[in-house]
Amino acid sequence: MPNKIKKPTAFHWGSYYAETENEKLVGIKPYEKDRDPSSIANGILDSIDDELRIKVPHIRKGYLKEIRKELANSKTSITGKRSREKRGSDNFVPVSWEEAIDIVSFEMNRIKKKYKNKSFYAGSYGWASAGRFHHAQSQLHRFFNSYGGYTKSVNTYSYAASETIMPHVIGLSYRKFLDTHTDWNNIKDNSELMVMFGGLPLKNSQVTSGGVGKHTTKEFIKSCEKKGIKFINISPMEMEADIISKADWIKIRPGTDTAFMLGVAFILETESLVDKDFLNKYCTGYKIFCNYLKGTTDGKAKTPFWASKITGIPSNTIYDLAKQMSKKRTMITGAWALQRQQYGEQSHWMITVLACMLGQIGLPGGGFGLGYSAENGIGNPVNYHKWPALEQFQNPVSDFIPVARVSDMLLEPGKGFTYNGTELKYPDIKLVYWAGGNPFHHQMNLKKLVKAFKQPDSIIVNEIWWNSLARHADIVLPATTSLERNDIGIRHWDQTISPMHKVIEPIGESKSDYEIFSAISAKLNINEKFTENRNEDQWLRHLWEEARDSASQADFNLQEFDKFWKNGFQEVLSPTKQTILLEEFRKDPINNPIPTPSGKIEIFSKTVADFNYDDCPGHPTWLEQDEWLGSALTKQFPLQLISGQPHNRLHSQLDNGSESQKFKINGREPIKINIKDANFRNLNNGDIVEIFNKRGKCLAGVIISNEVMPGIVFLPVGAWYDPLDDGSFCVHGNPNVLTEDIGTSSLAQGPSAHSTLVEIKKFTKELPPITIFDKPNIINK
Repeated sequence: MPNKIKKPTAFHWGSYYAETENEKLVGIKPYEKDRDPSSIANGILDSIDDELRIKVPHIRKGYLKEIRKELANSKTSITGKRSREKRGSDNFVPVSWEEAIDIVSFEMNRIKKKYKNKSFYAGSYGWASAGRFHHAQSQLHRFFNSYGGYTKSVNTYSYAASETIMPHVIGLSYRKFLDTHTDWNNIKDNSELMVMFGGLPLKNSQVTSGGVGKHTTKEFIKSCEKKGIKFINISPMEMEADIISKADWIKIRPGTDTAFMLGVAFILETESLVDKDFLNKYCTGYKIFCNYLKGTTDGKAKTPFWASKITGIPSNTIYDLAKQMSKKRTMITGAWALQRQQYGEQSHWMITVLACMLGQIGLPGGGFGLGYSAENGIGNPVNYHKWPALEQFQNPVSDFIPVARVSDMLLEPGKGFTYNGTELKYPDIKLVYWAGGNPFHHQMNLKKLVKAFKQPDSIIVNEIWWNSLARHADIVLPATTSLERNDIGIRHWDQTISPMHKVIEPIGESKSDYEIFSAISAKLNINEKFTENRNEDQWLRHLWEEARDSASQADFNLQEFDKFWKNGFQEVLSPTKQTILLEEFRKDPINNPIPTPSGKIEIFSKTVADFNYDDCPGHPTWLEQDEWLGSALTKQFPLQLISGQPHNRLHSQLDNGSESQKFKINGREPIKINIKDANFRNLNNGDIVEIFNKRGKCLAGVIISNEVMPGIVFLPVGAWYDPLDDGSFCVHGNPNVLTEDIGTSSLAQGPSAHSTLVEIKKFTKELPPITIFDKPNIINK
């Protein structure tokens, strides 16, 4: 009889038991208390040891030839000016770990001596592991800080515009803001109306940045609907959560939410439906905003008729919604997608202003939230506790960039840019080290990124599979998956904690990020600082003891490590009361002021106004985007592209797995299009189409769907970039060959992916083959 072994583990998309048979992974079974498990996990079963798995260190052929010469002549002058044009297309040579570590340490020493630490970029974006210890980004930052620092990135691709503007408005850090969102039980018990700008993207709620114990969002939405809460979805798309909640669907042109809300605000103000007492007691700057609302400052009253021409929504619909919101206990939500567009700061700020005008902030079931269903944990009823994490140390280098400005940094060193009231310059980066992320998924305008990746002297990556990032690197170090090492799963918005047992031995010669950085640290003489002389098991026990100490101080107990390790999944920290956003501020604003300059909610922010940004004024404002369905560009590109998260993978992770592959159409990523737009172009289900604009083009397979309104197409992100020609044509369906790489504004410099117009036509030529799932050319010399 085969010997089947079951061990607990966890990912960003859920908690599972991994099953092995004869030391091979054979199954992934959900944690029994997770009533809505994600199927994303299925993708790892056939990809963990597939042909694309990187099993030994590799170095790009052209780079290896030149750096071997430099190592042999290290006493002579070394420029580091190596050939870079073949990044992305060069052959790779397998090398020993010993040689790979020697080359990495040699190159890091060279750059540190010649250019100083600010020439290292290690701003790698996370999501590689849900464990507390083997968090790739933390390991990378700890390593570089042990070596003297690095240029870092700030903010996230998920909500950069929002996390930059909202502290000016409500004073809270974005993490604190998300941690204290009004919880779903409070919404269920007290709300009457839920107005959703951008809907509730349930596919996104499969994941959480700190990992998922139990998926709860769908269950909460169902319970709210059963309780009689009315849902209104204001969005260009209707998604699963909107159907479950039986939401009324108001179809809106993408990027015009701020104009719609201004129309609602105009009715609230002019028909005396505003809570003046709340505005006077808890807010500042309403009068200045109101002058804009009424047209005193710009000659344009923001009437429903004005808003209707911009949004495509009938003015009576705007009027009726304003009336409903004023009469009911209303929760206003905003999807993160709203702010991933040009001037994205405005929509989330305006949601806050609408909630202020209704005067229900801090009351049960009222107010606002930004990101419900964007991750599973937002709004989870949980007793929040700050768990320990791997110490990253202080970064001595002050240089940084907003995360989405990576291409600009690499292409234009020394160029000035603005960010959140400061004037900065892009550093001159000589070495890029990436671990636990994939910029060829996140970054806009991939042709530009390919050019940017040809600029540094060296690019080093820790990678699991031969994805686009690995193929554009010089040195590729094979990394383990979560199933090939031990870790601890503790989630910040979830009561579930668990050991993450090593399930199988590392594939090939792959190593954990900790092992990789430990080996490099030994060569750089920083090993003691980086490792503190602990191995993996000692680190896990150390972190667990820190967790036990913090738990004791918070009046709850955790088992000693060996019992925790043996007992598997456990539930801790049941909530003792419901959470209401800004409840204490509402109860006593004098003794509980919010940390804004005024101590109040800033409808008008003098701080932001004094930055003098034309693209981000001192109060919420309708600013017309360069690309939207009301622009002249629609004559050439009449469809607006929404490139949201997929339902069958996390970002680009596991695109090589069966769960992602089974939804492809003739090998291409599927694109949803409304039947009217499909008929106009003579398209049928299953057709392969070319989506194109002035920046690039890609191929995708047609799905005709009423889930998208006319004029809209939805192409998920995450298809592995498979370029032809100059890099602007992806034959696989990556939408970021189409998106413009511009900041949301001078304030946040966040990604603006949703401000993208395209045209579509049937692809009638011979289909180019998909090559990204073939190994790169590997030679043994």
